[in-house]
Amino acid sequence: MPLKPITANAGSDKKIYLLKPRGFCAGVVRAIDVVKIALELYGPPVYVRKEIVHNKHVVDELREAGAVFVEEVEEVPAGARAIFSAHGVSPVVRRDAKDRKLQIIDATCPLVTKVHLEAVKFAREGYTIILIGHKDHDEVTGTLGEAPDKTILVESVDDVDALELANPYRVAYLTQTTLSLDETRDIVARLQERFPNITGPKSQDICYATENRQMAVKGVSEYCDLMLVVGSSNSSNSKRLVEVGNNFGVQSYLVNDWSEVDPQWLEGIRNVGVTAGASAPEHLVEELVAALQDHGFRQLEEVELIEEDVRFSLPSGLIHASSLRSTPVPV
Repeated sequence: MPLKPITANAGSDKKIYLLKPRGFCAGVVRAIDVVKIALELYGPPVYVRKEIVHNKHVVDELREAGAVFVEEVEEVPAGARAIFSAHGVSPVVRRDAKDRKLQIIDATCPLVTKVHLEAVKFAREGYTIILIGHKDHDEVTGTLGEAPDKTILVESVDDVDALELANPYRVAYLTQTTLSLDETRDIVARLQERFPNITGPKSQDICYATENRQMAVKGVSEYCDLMLVVGSSNSSNSKRLVEVGNNFGVQSYLVNDWSEVDPQWLEGIRNVGVTAGASAPEHLVEELVAALQDHGFRQLEEVELIEEDVRFSLPSGLIHASSLRSTPVPV
């Protein structure tokens, strides 16, 4: 996928390559909108299981608006209104919420829901499911819960080599949506070598936003001496951007915001790339760019890989509730 032409930095000023697309994906926009609209419709408190998206700034802003973040539904008062995060939940969590008679609004990203449905389908068809992902990540925990007795988690090629399956001829694989494209490709290739009959999803599970942001980092890597990725430390897709940059020879760092940038990183740097994970607010990028400009990086070029125009509709129950109260919501 071609990038826009990049102008080499021939002047005296240092340069910023601002990558696009960056920041919020459609699933994150939807999840944040769900919380904001629920607060507007029903008033606080509205409970949210886990972080709605993996970004400290977003969570803090919503907490100030009246959202109450909890780790498990057992912490939500019986009968109260609660939201499931964008990362999805297991059937056990759904049952626990039903038992507590909670009024649930599901903000699970539709692309995560796709993986859950694939897991259910493969399990019903008698497959052993190999789930490629990171242990204890909220999304992986939810997906594993769909068929826990039939699903095995692998994180690396070494994990694949250690697999011993009762029926190696009836195997399927799925992936977490926010993985490194390159690393996942290697793991899938090894699975196919070990289990030639393995089947997978009809379309890849790694989401469009994860892929686009990684491809943009690769596209500018040869022009950059440094890559700064705006995102939280528990954001899988943000951490993968750092890995991609480092793998392509660019010293790359993950920062919540400009305050976490070490001035020593900028010493001797001519060209710096700036991007943001799929749950990082744009204003944090703008603040980082402004600070870099104050530090002599006065040239700015926005480099666009591909135009993103994906949108996801809100949960139908929330749309219906807003229509009854004449509260316009994005659909």
